[in-house]
Amino acid sequence: MAALVALALALAPVPAAAQKSPPKDLPAASWILVDEREGDVLAKRHPRRAAPTASTTKLMTAYLAIKALRPKDVVTAPRYRANPVESVLGLQPGERITVRDLLYGLLLASGNDAAVALARAVSGSQAAFVRRMNTTAAALKLTDTRYEDPIGIGEGNVSSPRDLARLAAVLREIPLFRRIVDTPRATLTSGAVTRTVVNRNTLVRSVPWVDGVKTGYTLAAGNVLVASGERRGVPLVSVVMGAPSEAARDAASLELLRYGASLYERRSPVRKGEEFAAVPLRFRDERLPLLAARELLLVVRRDQKVETRVRAPEEVDGPIEEGEMLGRVTVLLDGERVASAGLVAARSVEAAGLLDRVDSALPGGRAVVWIGVVAVAGLILIALLSAARRRRG
Repeated sequence: MAALVALALALAPVPAAAQKSPPKDLPAASWILVDEREGDVLAKRHPRRAAPTASTTKLMTAYLAIKALRPKDVVTAPRYRANPVESVLGLQPGERITVRDLLYGLLLASGNDAAVALARAVSGSQAAFVRRMNTTAAALKLTDTRYEDPIGIGEGNVSSPRDLARLAAVLREIPLFRRIVDTPRATLTSGAVTRTVVNRNTLVRSVPWVDGVKTGYTLAAGNVLVASGERRGVPLVSVVMGAPSEAARDAASLELLRYGASLYERRSPVRKGEEFAAVPLRFRDERLPLLAARELLLVVRRDQKVETRVRAPEEVDGPIEEGEMLGRVTVLLDGERVASAGLVAARSVEAAGLLDRVDSALPGGRAVVWIGVVAVAGLILIALLSAARRRRG
C-alpha cells in the first residue's frame, strides 16, 4: 500500500507555478525541507524539536564506520541477541563479512546486528562507540542530538529534523554512501551465505528521482524518514518525524520534495554572444564590443536576486584578434558570486596607424587638420596670385 501511494504521488503532474506557501498540514509531528547546496530551509514545522529517531540513528553509525574503516575490510560478527520484532541481517557469531556488505545491510535492510558489528569494529565496544557518536554529533553541531546505542532501538536516541537533515547532507558528500542509499536492492556475497537485501525506503524503489536516505520506526518514534531527491537540478533533503504510518510518511516526504522543486526555475543571465561591454579603442573614436564567450545557466529560486557584474579594460589598443579574451562577466546570486564567463572581442582590430595617432593627439582630430591644410593652401594660393598680379602691373 505504501509503495502504491508513493507511486501515485510521484506520477501526479507537477504544478507549473510555485506554491504560495509551504505545506502546513502534513501527517507528521515535525518536518523540514532543505536545499542541500546551501542549507537553505524551504519548509519546516518544529525543526528543533528533539524526538526519538528510531533507525535513522544508523546514519551516524554509517558515518563513523565509513570514516574509520575501508569497504574491503573484513569484520568478524559478534554475538547479537535480537528480539523477534527487530530487523536483522541474520549474521552468525564469528561470521566474517566485509564492511561494504555490512553498510548495505545497515542502510538498506536496517540490520541491528550489522550496526553492532560495525560499532565494535570501529571502537572495540558498543559503549565506546556510543561515546564516539555523541562526540561526533557535537563536532558536527548537531545540538539537538543524543545517542545511547548504534541502532536506534532505545528512546534515548533523539534528534531533530534540522539535525537529521544536516547529518544527511554531510553523509551525501560521500560517494559510497550516496551509492548505497540509492540502491533498491543488493546482493551481499562476502558472508557465510549469500544474502539479498531490499531497501526499506519504498520511495527509492518506486520514485525514480528519489535517491535516499533512511527510514526508521519504533512505537515511541512513530514513522521517520530522511529522504533525498533531485528535481530540476536541485538536490533536496527532507526529514519527516512522527508520522502515523509508512504511507503517511512517504506522502509527506514526497509533498515536501515536490514543493521544494516547484520553487526553482532555470535562468540564463549570460548568453553566448551577448554584448556586455563596449570598450574604447585607443587613438580612435570607436568602441570594441565585448561578447560573452559562453552561456551561464543557473537553477535558482524564484525569489532570489540574480545580477551580473562586468570587469573590462577602460581602453584597448590593437592588434586584437577576434575572440581574444579581454574581460569577464560574473553572476551574483543574492550578492554572492556563483559563476563567471570570459568576455571576448567581437572583431579583430589592427594596430593604430600614424594618422590615428595624429587624430588622437591634435584637438579636433583629422577633420581639423584637413581644414587647416586647406586653409593654409588657400592662403598660399591667394598670396601667389596677388604676387603675380603685381608683377604684371
